[in-house]
Amino acid sequence: MTPAFPRSAAVASRLEILPETPSTNDVLVAGATDAEAWPDFSVVVTDNQTAGRGRLGRSWVSPPGTTLAVSVLLRADASFRIDALGWLPLAAGLAMTRAVRSALPGRDDVFLKWPNDVLVGGRKISGVLSELVVGDVPSVVIGAGVNLTMTEDELPVPTATSLALAGAEHPDADAVLEAYLREFRGIVEAFRAAGGNAQASGLQAAVVDVCGTIGSRVHVELPGGAVLTGLARGIDVSGRIVVQADGSSDLTPVAAGDVTHLRAR
Repeated sequence: MTPAFPRSAAVASRLEILPETPSTNDVLVAGATDAEAWPDFSVVVTDNQTAGRGRLGRSWVSPPGTTLAVSVLLRADASFRIDALGWLPLAAGLAMTRAVRSALPGRDDVFLKWPNDVLVGGRKISGVLSELVVGDVPSVVIGAGVNLTMTEDELPVPTATSLALAGAEHPDADAVLEAYLREFRGIVEAFRAAGGNAQASGLQAAVVDVCGTIGSRVHVELPGGAVLTGLARGIDVSGRIVVQADGSSDLTPVAAGDVTHLRAR
């Protein structure tokens, strides 16, 4: 049975609850051309996404009813420079990290893995995928998934986890979604008010604060096949992770890459 989301509906401009869909992102990408029907901060959610996608083209599937898939539509306006849009997936990762922490108050090991995975005890509980929709005014669709009640046998990989496995006895889907949407909306509103300046809005500092990648040795597979191994030192004003390569004093900003933690924070 499709769950109800009364608390989440109070946060979203429009909340569309689907019993099943191939991809919540696809629904909003298709709707982005209709600004009247799908206003800024419209949300699509399901607990049965049948053809979800992850970063780098990976598939993302889960048994029905065990995971939330949620997508948010953000419409760019004069307050957003086009280069500021790259911060939105990080903002979503920050919001989801805070939502997961609120669902697991007894855990002190919930961190953001750059750029936008959420880890509990080093195991992935949530991921984010963003898509730019080009039109008269660009829009960004931010998709996120969070594992609620998956058992060990249901996990897609051994390095994943769920709220239930992490200690939440009865994960409340509406409470988790409301916390995520409320955090995300507040972060985006502050970011907009600062003209898309991550430093002035506090977004950069907040992401750094929850990012477990910083201070870890990392192995980064870069686009094109190059590999960078070293210590993650910080996140710059563009949202790039800054890595000090092993045996070097140079700092290399990385805008995109597949990151593996070699030593946990």
